[in-house]
Amino acid sequence: MILAAHQPHYLPWLGYLDKMAKADVFVVMDDLQYERENFQNRQRLKLNNGPAWLTVPLERGAQGDRICDKRIADGGCPPEHKEHWQRRTWMTLRTHYGKTPYWSTYAAELEEVFARRWEKLLDLDLHMMELARRWLGITVPLLRSSSLDLVGQKTERIIDMCRKVGAHVYLSGKGGSSEYLDVDALKAAGITVMWQSFTHPQYAQRYGQLGFVPYLGFLDLVLNCGPDSRRILFGAEVPRHAGGIS
Repeated sequence: MILAAHQPHYLPWLGYLDKMAKADVFVVMDDLQYERENFQNRQRLKLNNGPAWLTVPLERGAQGDRICDKRIADGGCPPEHKEHWQRRTWMTLRTHYGKTPYWSTYAAELEEVFARRWEKLLDLDLHMMELARRWLGITVPLLRSSSLDLVGQKTERIIDMCRKVGAHVYLSGKGGSSEYLDVDALKAAGITVMWQSFTHPQYAQRYGQLGFVPYLGFLDLVLNCGPDSRRILFGAEVPRHAGGIS
């Protein structure tokens, strides 16, 4: 069994979803410390002047707050108010993606997201992740790390996580985790490390005069490419946990 894990992301990018689809079980690391200026509450999309951040404002909390503890700041006004972050986000999407080929296919569900009142960041992140999974046909089971009572730090925590879900292979990205991952310790525990291999695909985007912009939230692919998004993301060798797009 192959295990992959990562903190929840708001509007996850394509490499995140590729990693998820290549695992047999994916653990959402919701009980790790929240990191400012990361991707838990923000992501980039392509606007007419280039890539721009869409950010979910959060209430001020303690430095040691876990991701699952973070609460969304509503600014004291309802979501339909023109100054509310959800209204501004929806208007940005409608302005810059309203003329994409598949906007009408997904617009109703997206509008519902930004009309609903959200209190916890994790709930919003998981909802957006489920949209991405359903629209791209990703069926790998998800678990929350907060439900596993994990012990240890860094590599010790990964070993405990693998043991609790019955995994003998740990799929790791080549980013920050490669700096602290103790491959020898994992091997001694009977766990093989598999490194994710991901090449970012290119596809037709709006504002072609700006050139192709990679590493955006998944909405950019889906709204531009619709049912062809699965093939574009996974290529000819579709992971067994990635089916057809709905």
